[in-house]
Amino acid sequence: MERQPTEPVVSLRGGTASLGSRPVLRGVDLTVRRGEVVALLGANGSGKSTAVRAVVGQVPLSAGELELFGTPHRSFKEWARIGYVPQRTTAASGVPATVREVVSAGRLARTKLGWPRRADREAVVRALELVGMADRIKDPVAALSGGQHQRVLIARALAAEPELLIMDEPMAGVDLANQAVLADAVREQVAAGTTVLLVLHELGPLEPLIDRAVVLRDGCVVHDGPPPEAVGQHALPGHDHVHPHAGPAAEPIRTGLLT
Repeated sequence: MERQPTEPVVSLRGGTASLGSRPVLRGVDLTVRRGEVVALLGANGSGKSTAVRAVVGQVPLSAGELELFGTPHRSFKEWARIGYVPQRTTAASGVPATVREVVSAGRLARTKLGWPRRADREAVVRALELVGMADRIKDPVAALSGGQHQRVLIARALAAEPELLIMDEPMAGVDLANQAVLADAVREQVAAGTTVLLVLHELGPLEPLIDRAVVLRDGCVVHDGPPPEAVGQHALPGHDHVHPHAGPAAEPIRTGLLT
């Protein structure tokens, strides 16, 4: 059944940000409405990750207006409503903690650093079941593969039972088997009504879930509408992009998005 987006969950208008002295976002407009699955696409350095880090408050805006759930960012306090999965780093996989401990950290915004309740413990198990890692709950994170570690990071975000799930390159460096598991977990969240904002380099197995794509180039929005594979070969000329499901001999599709 087609989802009917309603009020904005994320509303960014004229977002401008710099990293050091280098401008990264140049007047970005980004709206994510309740129930939508929106993909942020673009080449490396286009500003995708900076945009989502600005949304979660990790990168300050030098200009523009940002609202979350209709509240100005500077006044927003309900961070338990947002689950965030940052880009995975190899260093993070060496954290001396168990899978349960890492995923339980996702409940901190709800427990207010208090003693975990039964509902918190159940949410942790449920999140691990969603990503197929419940059987590894007692294992050290350092013993996991890269794809398994990514599944644990996503479970940590899901444990908070967020209304808005933001993921930065969730499929990067993840093998096809783990990609399929992650896509299924996202699909279940979408079916439950979760709003999703994704940073992606290519659509991959998440393509069927995506309602809208926002394409950044050099810190500017160059497309906001149907996902690239749906807009046709001439709508966004510029770069070659091979459809992720195509064979090795496939002809590149001209979309103007990814390199």
